Formats: sequence, structure tokens, C-alpha cells
Amino acid sequence: MSRQARRLDGIGTTIFTEMSALAIRTGAVNLGQGFPDRDGPPEVIRRAVTALQDGANQYAPGPGIPALRQAIARHQHRHYGITLDPDVEVVVTTGCTEGIAAALLGLVDPGDEVVVLEPYYDSYTAMITFAGGVRRPVTLRAPDFRLDVDALRSAVGPRTKLILLNSPHNPTGTVLTRAELEAVAAVAIEHDLLVVTDEVYEHLVFDDAAHVPIATLPGMWERTLTLSSAGKSYSFTGWKVGWATGPAPLVRALLGAKQWLTFTSGAPLQPAVATALDDCPDYPATLARSLQERRDHLVEGLASAGLPAFVPQGTYFAATDISHLGWASSREFCLALPERAGVVAVPLEVFYDDPDAPGAGRQLVRWAFCKETSVIDDALRRLSSAHLAAR
Repeated sequence: MSRQARRLDGIGTTIFTEMSALAIRTGAVNLGQGFPDRDGPPEVIRRAVTALQDGANQYAPGPGIPALRQAIARHQHRHYGITLDPDVEVVVTTGCTEGIAAALLGLVDPGDEVVVLEPYYDSYTAMITFAGGVRRPVTLRAPDFRLDVDALRSAVGPRTKLILLNSPHNPTGTVLTRAELEAVAAVAIEHDLLVVTDEVYEHLVFDDAAHVPIATLPGMWERTLTLSSAGKSYSFTGWKVGWATGPAPLVRALLGAKQWLTFTSGAPLQPAVATALDDCPDYPATLARSLQERRDHLVEGLASAGLPAFVPQGTYFAATDISHLGWASSREFCLALPERAGVVAVPLEVFYDDPDAPGAGRQLVRWAFCKETSVIDDALRRLSSAHLAAR
């Protein structure tokens, strides 16, 4: 008899744990997991140290310390014109990952259907399952990775409760346009659906792309729960300080679940993140410019190595189609890559319900460009000198 709960059936180890462990074991350059090599603003780190020394080492309030909730409210107003009551419309979470978990556990009943864009961040599918929900994927298909509005409409049925969005989108790098978001909004309003939107890469957009929070569109504020964090925008991924914002009833539902997950976390890190939001407002834009340069460098180098990539509009990642190399799957390729080239990447096929569907991800590989240029150069040298075709 299995000792494991049935809700874990089919939910294995996250691919990020698996591939990062492979990088450590083989000494390969890790272009798989999305964490930067350089920390965020030093004054923010100093604020965390001061908070530790000043005694901010016990439980913070469950919804987050007032200073951080107020800073989040100011951030949303400064960037998007969204006015929030920090007492009831903002909750601090243990990263966006906990925000996703708490949102789905707080809003989805067993049997409710959740429309989700695929390829999807793998915690989405795990938490939909934990909540007893039913996943209804809408595929962003290669090579353009744009939203198919007809597919979105077809995915909505009488039991649909919620649309789970992610833009800028991990792992494709797509930034949904205002027109695409307006189409999502029209579907949500027509069917009276909730929207949970993961916007952790909100500031990391490139070229002429622009991030538009769906909560700012007409008729969407009252039905949208917005999630984000300081991890990506401020290069503190290990701090796991995120937030949820939206109308009080939705925030209250999320908090109702969150209180039984971590209750609270990161007490000395919360005042530091408040400092980041208030005192370092230009850091994310500077980071985005640097990331765009590294994106271009990686994409150019991948092309030279025989791995032409789709150029992303945002996030940390670029994807390559390896069909021409003869591998059965991107997972097979990625498992062999450390031995072949001393580089680790992530197979996109694990982020699809049906990776063999047209335009889906059986042959797609994700590379991270949030690393230092020297690290990217090392990886590119290894890839260029390796035999990458299947034997």
C-alpha cells in the first residue's frame, strides 16, 4: 500500500530541483534555474542587516508588516495608477509561489475548472491539483507564442471558475499585449470569472514591449488578484518575499489559506523589501536594460552554436527548438547535455499537458540569461565546441 497521498500522484520532483542538482553533480554551467549571479541593491541588503540587529527576528503580522504593505501600495500606484488600501487590499506572501498556492487554495473548490496558459510554471499545475481543481490549458504555440483567443474561449465551460495568467510569461518570454489582455478580460466578464495573474517579471520587459496589469482594464479590478514579488525585479530570489493585491474579498480569501501555510515569514527581510520599493525605484529598469543586453548576447551565441532561439520580450529566458538535432525529446537532450557540453538547461516539454501537439514543447529547451556575461560566455564556448546532435 502506498503511503503517499493520492493528491501527489503524477506530481514528481520539480524540474528545477532536478536540473540544478544535475548542474551541481556534474560541475556544469547552470543556464537552467532562473536565479541571477549578482545580488540586488547593497542598501537593501544593509537594511536587512540593520533589521536583524535591531530585533526584527520574531513573527511579523500574518498579512505582512505595515511598512511593506504601504510600500507595495505606493509601488502599484506609482507604476500603474492603482490605488490600494494597504490594510485590506495587500498581503505579503512567501514569494509568489506561496501567493499562487494560497490564491488557488482560497478560491478554487473541488471540481472547479481553471484555465491556464501553457507552457506553465510547474507550481500552477501542482496547486490546481491540490485544490481539487481541473486544469484547462490554452497553449501559446511556437514560434510566436501568442494567445489564441478562440482557444481561450473554447476552454471556458460551465464549471470554469478562474483564469490563471502569467505575463510576462515564463518560460516563453511572451508579454501579452493590451489587445490580448482585453480579449481575456472580455471572456472573464462575459462568464463572470475570476483572474489570478502572476506578474513577477512585470518590470523585466524588453524592446518595445510594455507590461499592462489586467487589473487596470475596465471591469477587471473587482475580479482580479495580482501576484508579484521582489525576487526577480530586485535580484533577491532567495529572500522569497512576494505580495498579493486586489479587492478585499479576494485578498481575504488568499489570506484565509495563507495563514495555514507559512502564516508569516522573512520578518527582517520585509523592511528591506520596503526600502527596495521606496528608495530604489529605478533599479528594475536598469536591470531590464542589462538583461536585454545579455539576452541579445545569449541569443546570438546560441545561433552560432547551431541552437537558434526565439527572441523573448521579457523574463529571464529564451527558448530553442532542437528538432534538427534528432533527439526524441528536450528532456532527453537536457539530461545528456551536461556530459556532452558541460551545460544545464531546462526541457520545456514538462510544462505542457500534451507536448506532442502542434506548436507545443516536446523539442523546446529553455536557457536562462540572467547570469553574468562571463558565465554566458563560458556556456556558449562549451556549446560551440560540443557535439549536440543525437548519436
